Amino acid sequence: MTVLAPPPPATLFRFELIDLQSALPTGDDQIDLELARRMERGDENALSEVYSRYSRPVFGLLLRYLADRETAEDVQQQVFTEVWQKAGKFDSGRGSMLGWIMSIARSRAIDQTRKRVPEPKDPETTAVLVDRERASEDIDRLIDAFQFSHLLQHLPDDEADLIRYRFQNELSQSEIAEKTGIPLGTIKSRMVSALGRLRTLMEAEA
Repeated sequence: MTVLAPPPPATLFRFELIDLQSALPTGDDQIDLELARRMERGDENALSEVYSRYSRPVFGLLLRYLADRETAEDVQQQVFTEVWQKAGKFDSGRGSMLGWIMSIARSRAIDQTRKRVPEPKDPETTAVLVDRERASEDIDRLIDAFQFSHLLQHLPDDEADLIRYRFQNELSQSEIAEKTGIPLGTIKSRMVSALGRLRTLMEAEA
């Protein structure tokens, strides 16, 4: 199998929610499905294409969670090895390839964390388990952030911008109108439309 290099360092440290959009590829369900089929047939070029499309958000997740570049690189290699081996299990009807790969990354990151800390032998070390649960929740939040930004790519630009202002910048509708110069009534109608589309997309991802 092709050995995959980690993403360039310059792309690694932009993880505020407002920046996630630029780090994600423009998803196409049909392309992803075809790439999965090609990997299942043993096409290593397909794996390279998948890596090119999705390595940055995956590596960003791992690096932010594991806080060590070398470890993140090792785990990323494990993740895409598993993607290669399990390509036949990808089901585009259940969600995007990004979401599928992120779920694998989550599992491998948690496994790596467990390797760092021995199993507790007595009640005094039970706090270790609490830390693990918190770590799992942190990874879930990061994955949610990446997937949320991924879903926004499927909205019209004007609606996606409103969602970002409202939920990422935490502006009220009145503040958005003041900032953008768009009439408040237009903001409200677009927001209703945007939330409806977003809800449909989220239900499809689920």
